Amino acid sequence: MSYDCQRTPVVRDNGRHQWEKDRARAPKAVRFTSGATEHDTGLHRPDLIFHARYREIGAPAELADAFGVPAGTMLLERSYRTRHGAENAPLALVTSYLVHAMIAVNPALLEEANEPWPGGTQSQLHSVGIELDRVEERLVARPPTPAEARDLDLPSGAPVILLRKTSYDVGDRVVNLADVTLPADRTELLFTTRLERW
Repeated sequence: MSYDCQRTPVVRDNGRHQWEKDRARAPKAVRFTSGATEHDTGLHRPDLIFHARYREIGAPAELADAFGVPAGTMLLERSYRTRHGAENAPLALVTSYLVHAMIAVNPALLEEANEPWPGGTQSQLHSVGIELDRVEERLVARPPTPAEARDLDLPSGAPVILLRKTSYDVGDRVVNLADVTLPADRTELLFTTRLERW
């Protein structure tokens, strides 16, 4: 795949989820050295400008159904925009949702000022006793909305890839939903399926 040489290419490999899980219980000093963005881009933490915005919302019907909670249940909505310091556009538009009551036992998880959290979401969930069992990712492509084209600084005609990431804990409960809008002109999706030997 060829990329615009002026943009940071992103290779999103599904092996990243195990990599994140392996780091969730590592000492903070280890977790702080790099995260999923560094993993996917090859950049280093000082190369990145990170922005997070948190807000509490009542779960709309679609999210309530996905989490298996009543509509209106309090969620923590987290919006992330991370970019290479030499670029104007973020690498992706990410909005993540957590059930507020599930994470409120650790008040540090409710503060956007604590981002980027060393070890990412799996480490955050681990801090309240949640272990992930699996991550499901669904992908579709479509033309960008005008706002997406502007925010991602997309060239004319470039589509976006929409990724819905659903994380399940070891009790088969949905514990995190994330909607990620990726610029297709600089994102490669790589899926490696490891097969157990007979």
